[in-house]
Amino acid sequence: QVQLVESGGGLVQPGGSLSLSCAASGSTVRFRVMGWYRQAPGEQRELVGTMSESGRIYYSDSVKGRFTISRDNTKNTVNLQMNSLKPEDTAVYYCSALTLWGTNYWGQGTQVTVSS
Repeated sequence: QVQLVESGGGLVQPGGSLSLSCAASGSTVRFRVMGWYRQAPGEQRELVGTMSESGRIYYSDSVKGRFTISRDNTKNTVNLQMNSLKPEDTAVYYCSALTLWGTNYWGQGTQVTVSS
């Protein structure tokens, strides 16, 4: 059974930085893609960024240049470094991991609040 455990959310002022981490536990499966999504109140969940096992990276336009995603395939971890945070980045951030055979797992979510 795969579990994704996230950490690192919190409250930060506009312009500040936060780092999120996600670790997959309970299995030695390989993940084709790992990444992050977010969901603001009243909004649909949206893609933030992903990184394939081979290192291909995708960012949404809203975070490009401010957020950096990284992963460690040997440890099945994925991180999200968020800089120059804006109030509109406020959301619950979810870790996602897609296995080689197409099963997608989600973390429980971690709250990020950007406010002065």
